[in-house]
Amino acid sequence: MALQETRKQRGDLGRDLARVALLAALITVLGTVTVPIPGGVPITAQTLGVMLAGVILGPRLAPLSVLLVLALAAVGLPVLAGGRGGLGVFVGPTAGYLVGWVAGVVVVGLIVRTGRLTWWRIVLATVVGGILVVYLFGIPVQSLVLGVDLLPTALSSLVFLPGDLLKAVAAAALALALNRAYPRAFGDRITPVAASARAA
Repeated sequence: MALQETRKQRGDLGRDLARVALLAALITVLGTVTVPIPGGVPITAQTLGVMLAGVILGPRLAPLSVLLVLALAAVGLPVLAGGRGGLGVFVGPTAGYLVGWVAGVVVVGLIVRTGRLTWWRIVLATVVGGILVVYLFGIPVQSLVLGVDLLPTALSSLVFLPGDLLKAVAAAALALALNRAYPRAFGDRITPVAASARAA
């Protein structure tokens, strides 16, 4: 029994590590979809990957996926939006947003796992964790680095909001589709899709 339990734990660990690596790869790939704008912070699809990491991996594993991406960036690999990498990104105007990703995926994962995986719960989680929390970290740092007052920086960040809201909706649609097609992607720590959500 002890040997079987050990093998099961190793198998679970291997699956968790694979899921962390896959979501880190997704975050990286989505970073290639970017639209530069004035102000130093580009519009990017990378945050969609961050949102999905929080939904799929949950509050325990999602931060590991984001930290893996940030670690690769720190050693100089071009894994961030626009092919950026190196230690310079952690002192630039986007530094706060990167830190916000780590906190944000924890919040996303916690909200999603409060009940059944439904459309409204995923959207709520990604808006609160994937947008508001990230903004709370990102805007003050951007203001400090660029030497611009906090209020104008916050107002200028509103240009990202429509796109981020669309990403939250897209994350919900993709996560629900994945849960129907391959629920094991979420591990055994999430409640199945509600019957009403399956019927939708």
